[in-house]
Amino acid sequence: MEKQPRRVVNCATLPICLVSIVLVYATLFQSNDTIFESWGYSLSNSRSNLRSESTNIDVDSQEFLLRRLVRGDDRVRFDSDGFSCHIDVHYDVCVANTPVRIYNKGLTVYVPYDHQPLVKRIVKPYARKEDETAMIRVSPVQILHGNSTINPPPACNFNHNVTAVVFANKGFTGNVFHEINEIIIPLFITTRQFRSRLKFVVTDFERWLVDKYSRVISQLSAYDVINPDDRSVHCFPGAVIGLEYHDNLALNNHDSPGGYSMSDFRKFLRESYNLKANHVSDLRKPTLLLISRRNTRRFLNEQEMVDMMEGLGFQVIRVEPKTMMYLNEFSEVVNSCSVMVGAHGAGLTNEIFLPDGAVMVQVVPLGCEWGAITYYGGPAKAMGVRYLEYKIEPEESSLFYTYGKDHPVIKDPESVSSKGYRAFRSVYVDGQDVKINLERFKKTLVEAKKILETSIPFNR
Repeated sequence: MEKQPRRVVNCATLPICLVSIVLVYATLFQSNDTIFESWGYSLSNSRSNLRSESTNIDVDSQEFLLRRLVRGDDRVRFDSDGFSCHIDVHYDVCVANTPVRIYNKGLTVYVPYDHQPLVKRIVKPYARKEDETAMIRVSPVQILHGNSTINPPPACNFNHNVTAVVFANKGFTGNVFHEINEIIIPLFITTRQFRSRLKFVVTDFERWLVDKYSRVISQLSAYDVINPDDRSVHCFPGAVIGLEYHDNLALNNHDSPGGYSMSDFRKFLRESYNLKANHVSDLRKPTLLLISRRNTRRFLNEQEMVDMMEGLGFQVIRVEPKTMMYLNEFSEVVNSCSVMVGAHGAGLTNEIFLPDGAVMVQVVPLGCEWGAITYYGGPAKAMGVRYLEYKIEPEESSLFYTYGKDHPVIKDPESVSSKGYRAFRSVYVDGQDVKINLERFKKTLVEAKKILETSIPFNR
């Protein structure tokens, strides 16, 4: 019998086989980001160092990603005109799947559309629209959408082949809660799905803020940030003006364009800052981070608190606000701790860097109950962080000795709140310090330690 010739696989068929397998898998097993999309992104990224920005963009991919940012009637308009704006109580976002020109002088975005007269929209690209005090600091961006034959846009100085994302660096920056809440998390929600194939145009540009969050920004965009102060004209194949916002320190995976959750965001932060501890069980000893305040809501008996904490077996790390400015190093400190303790305030935002299963203990001064749970306690659960609250007694507040036990400030904080936020803030936020009842507080820390011991025995 004649031998059958040995069958040789042509190397040209291998890529076809691989693509076929990927397509079949993607069809059978769908997720927020399909295997096919991820494969395509990986292939694109692996070639990114071999090509210049002048390479043609995948228009279909851009349309798909931009379309994810719009829903309902906004999507109908987007499909019809290639442009739509979503108006929310917290933010405005406009999305253009058409070539745009961004004229940095006057912060004007030209979105051509021949089938309607020119319409002007004003957007302030910062996600705290409901707060006039924040928004007064944010420069408006003018969007001109429609037929611009009569008044044509200026010529391009720079051409880009990736989508532009325009957002502001002002508002309440300088406060870590607002930086994370209104810029960093919305930036992740809006842009993570683009897999760094976009370019940021940062209005009200603050170099220190860009540097502070450089690791996050460089993970979300493979390109240098554009500072509009250069007064040039930049041309893009599409644009997003504004950032999507969900809630305080929150991501709703049902509303997120890429289906991302708070767990995904925390994983992203760990990757961006090269944090080692995913779960508290990765830590070898109970370490407690104590946020030490120097201006308001200070712990008046802080050293006694530290002595008590150490007596319970905690290694204590005391940090001050100035330390928190250096996120590259400070995020590692937080991630190495199993417990974080602090009085109500922006420093508690750093709970986002704690490992899963860690405990955050918030000391709640008089009058601060609503803000405590709304801004820090509520979001902790979605972060995988256990939350404990220590509400002080009137005698633990400096206000008790300033006003007396029968004053409305002590007995009826609501009467002060009813006078408006400024009156409330001047008393309870800016005018109050705390002297902890050590015996009462000890019970809270013992509870924290018991929670940790159910996750990991620290005597390994």
